[in-house]
Amino acid sequence: MSLSRIHGDDDAFGARLDFAVNVAEAQPPTWLIQRLQSAVTDLAAYPHSSDLAAVTAMIARYHGVSEDHVLVLSGVSEGFAMLPQLKPENAVIIHPGFSEPDIVLTDAQIPVHRCILAPPFELSFENIPANADLVVIGNPTNPTGVVHSKELLAQLCAPGRTVVIDEAFLDIVGEQYSMIDQLDAVEGELIIFRSLTKTWSIAGLRVGYAIARPETLARLSAYRRHWPMGTLQLRAIEAVFDTGIMQLPERRAEMIAQRTEMIEMLTNSGFRCVSSSQAPYILVRPPSTQPEELRMALKAQGIAVRRCDTFPGLEFSYWRLAVRPRDQVQRLLTAIDNIIGAKK
Repeated sequence: MSLSRIHGDDDAFGARLDFAVNVAEAQPPTWLIQRLQSAVTDLAAYPHSSDLAAVTAMIARYHGVSEDHVLVLSGVSEGFAMLPQLKPENAVIIHPGFSEPDIVLTDAQIPVHRCILAPPFELSFENIPANADLVVIGNPTNPTGVVHSKELLAQLCAPGRTVVIDEAFLDIVGEQYSMIDQLDAVEGELIIFRSLTKTWSIAGLRVGYAIARPETLARLSAYRRHWPMGTLQLRAIEAVFDTGIMQLPERRAEMIAQRTEMIEMLTNSGFRCVSSSQAPYILVRPPSTQPEELRMALKAQGIAVRRCDTFPGLEFSYWRLAVRPRDQVQRLLTAIDNIIGAKK
């Protein structure tokens, strides 16, 4: 199976009701917009190394690691693009999962073994080759929303192996699930990727970071360009870590409440939720024998849902739906009822 770079933004382009992209809201919070607006007048100057050092220190302090364990990234996708620098010979990607690391490694002519988990998509080790020197997994996994325990993830680690954990959505799920505090406790190398674009609605700005041992980050970032981060990206990180993180408990509680209500509404309307999602998205099977036809009918009405045939191990009968407020979920369900009713 060849993979293509089809993501939720492709499905959502031009939509008036978006369940396809896992970004929390339609625009960033007001305090973040204001911070970015105030930085526009600084754009004549090159980003200064002291600014990068300052946000690196903020990230390190929040996670309780030393500053040399942090690498600020232009989005987690930049981190995935760096993986070939590790020169793995036997890479394993846990699927269903985000396809970008698979594509990057394949394009670099690095052999990739796809370990495909079956529903309910809980981590198992039976299909992971013992000689794997690079293993990539999401936590929570996208699109299933499954959170793997720290105990299981620790078992992935082994001497001579680098384990990459994509924690892009973990800020909103809960830091207690993060493997960051296990960096020096596990065997082999561990790289954690984190994103700020989902929870704070700044996907257009590309902001993230990696946490790993200094020698691992040095290998990962070899040959990286000068001025890797722009001024607005740095200001966004600064704003999140001095203002946004204080709002995380409230945002987390709101997301959980919306997800619980959304699952109930979907289930009552004939959807089947196929995994125990703890993430701000839900993997479902829609109430139709022709789900792709239904998806396209919704798209024609300006309603976007995420197709899942682009995830190894899934196909058209699965949709991923971003968690949304009750009124938006009801609009989706009403549209589906109308489309299905018109065919009777």
